[in-house]
Amino acid sequence: MAVALRSLIFLCFACAMGQAATDSLLVLNKSGHDASFIDVASGEVRLTLPTGRNPHEVAVSPDGKLAVVANYGDGPQPGSSLTVIDLTMGAVKDTIDLKELRRPHGVQFLADNQRVAVTIEAAQALIVVNVDTGEVVQRVQTDAAASHMVAVAPDQPLAFVANIGSGSLSVIDLDKGELLKTIRTGDGCEGVDITPDGKQVWTTNRSANTLSVIDIQRLDIVGEISCANFPIRIKFTPDGQRAVVSCAVSSEVVVYDVRTRKELARIPLTLDIVDDAGARLFGDAMAESPAPVGVLINPSGSRAYIAATNADRVVVIDLETYEVVGSLVAGSEPDGLGWHAGH
Repeated sequence: MAVALRSLIFLCFACAMGQAATDSLLVLNKSGHDASFIDVASGEVRLTLPTGRNPHEVAVSPDGKLAVVANYGDGPQPGSSLTVIDLTMGAVKDTIDLKELRRPHGVQFLADNQRVAVTIEAAQALIVVNVDTGEVVQRVQTDAAASHMVAVAPDQPLAFVANIGSGSLSVIDLDKGELLKTIRTGDGCEGVDITPDGKQVWTTNRSANTLSVIDIQRLDIVGEISCANFPIRIKFTPDGQRAVVSCAVSSEVVVYDVRTRKELARIPLTLDIVDDAGARLFGDAMAESPAPVGVLINPSGSRAYIAATNADRVVVIDLETYEVVGSLVAGSEPDGLGWHAGH
């Protein structure tokens, strides 16, 4: 009976995702408390699944079978759970209760497809969770305010945590479970990504309106780049040649040449803003902006997808022409983005 039920669920998901098995964008809708699967070819929402309250970030496993969502919580009511989605079945597989560990936010899979690194803002910590068992297998204190986003090095056991309140980057050895170093970057250090070759970390410092470039071998800052206004997320193209930054206040996407650190393009986003924008996360500070936040680049590096949280849209940018080529209708207050490859 159980086998028959699982087969039925799988068939329904296959129908929902389309027989052509096209790629889908996984979009977290903060105010909707759910996750949408949007077919990138047709723009159709193929499936919507419930998450915990106010989901912020999502990680997809390297093998493409699982997604893990960090449920941040609403306003004064902190969240303390992770939602695990089975991407092969198109269903919520599990909810992991983090108990006293409140305000999970950044999340990244480790290479084994089984563990995720998760920032815990309220506890000033980075934890590692076994997704199969739901067990917290490691906890390292950052001792920094608002430990928000995390990036994991591709070729060594290092995690880099951006701390908004402290304006710093925590370097954590995942093998030893130790804080190696805290690097002062700039006020409001929030976004973080690692070049595909594993040589540099870049952060977005939203209050300082700068980007910091850190050499991973030296663990020191080797460059600072001006970037206005309110740079909040950053992603590198798969070839490592360009960095794509969302600027939430100026409502722009800025593209940089990684080698020269020069600006290549500045792309304005013109979108209708939702009526309740002032009541959302950033309040009146961004009530006049579509508030681009989440950034995802497709595996080929041809498109950037930008979640406009105050427009309920995901903007599509052509990375060859640096033009907006469309937008996808998302749920309420989209933010975290993931990629589900068709098979």
